[in-house]
Amino acid sequence: MSSFRLNTLVVVGVGLIGGSVALALKRAGAVARVIGVGRGNANIARARELNVIDEVAADLSAAAEEADMVLIAVPVRQNAHILGQLRDAVQRGVVVTDAGSTKQDFVAAAREMLGAGASGVVPGHPIAGAELTGVEAASAALFEGRRVVLTPLPESRAAAVDMVESMWRSCGAQVTRMTAERHDAVFSAVSHLPHVLAFTLVEMIASRTDAEELFSFAASGFRDFTRIAGSSAEMWRDICMANADALVADIEAFRKSLAEVTAQLHAGDGQALQRMFESARAAREAWLRKTP
Repeated sequence: MSSFRLNTLVVVGVGLIGGSVALALKRAGAVARVIGVGRGNANIARARELNVIDEVAADLSAAAEEADMVLIAVPVRQNAHILGQLRDAVQRGVVVTDAGSTKQDFVAAAREMLGAGASGVVPGHPIAGAELTGVEAASAALFEGRRVVLTPLPESRAAAVDMVESMWRSCGAQVTRMTAERHDAVFSAVSHLPHVLAFTLVEMIASRTDAEELFSFAASGFRDFTRIAGSSAEMWRDICMANADALVADIEAFRKSLAEVTAQLHAGDGQALQRMFESARAAREAWLRKTP
């Protein structure tokens, strides 16, 4: 059992991530009550049926008045609207965190919508998930041994940061801190760009006149590479738009690398192509050896 314990957690967006946090904290004995808020009536009702949450609330502002912490786990473009409903709660001392994949936009929205209340905000990003969505995909074990990045604001209260860190540790996660700016640069390269590539490849093949034949011969390599193209289109639209500057820079860098490969193919330079493949393979293997 965890020594950390919340009396009431409000989860806004009880899907894969929000639902998994609720389940993990319940399993750890780290929360007494979970209130769910969501726009999808069927999903939020199912979350109650599965005992992922204990109550459903239609009014976020009222629910937050009863909370110790509010976790926002929705597509990132909804953050500003949701934060605007938490003004009274943060003035009372409620801690607010999130689970979004972009952080500079969340910081800006918190400051705009909450003013001095942003001192109770601690942005976060769990590096865990799947292409599945909805509360039925939630798992109490989702965060075990996985990393969570916190990007506290300079004005974030130390007690609020400690509370959010303890919450994630109670879920089994390993917590790292960095600035919001560095976070968005890092995850543009290792998360946002790969999703764009996967979506784009599938769409490119699907738009061809021989798409049916091509898909009929696609096997495990194609399935593995494009797995993340099964993720929520709305969520990834919002992530890409929120982190557009960093993502465009990484797309341009990738375009340059593709141009080098194209030139090697045109020149028939198999040795150069092999050297690049070997370098990439060695880098991947070194990464895997360090990955739990």
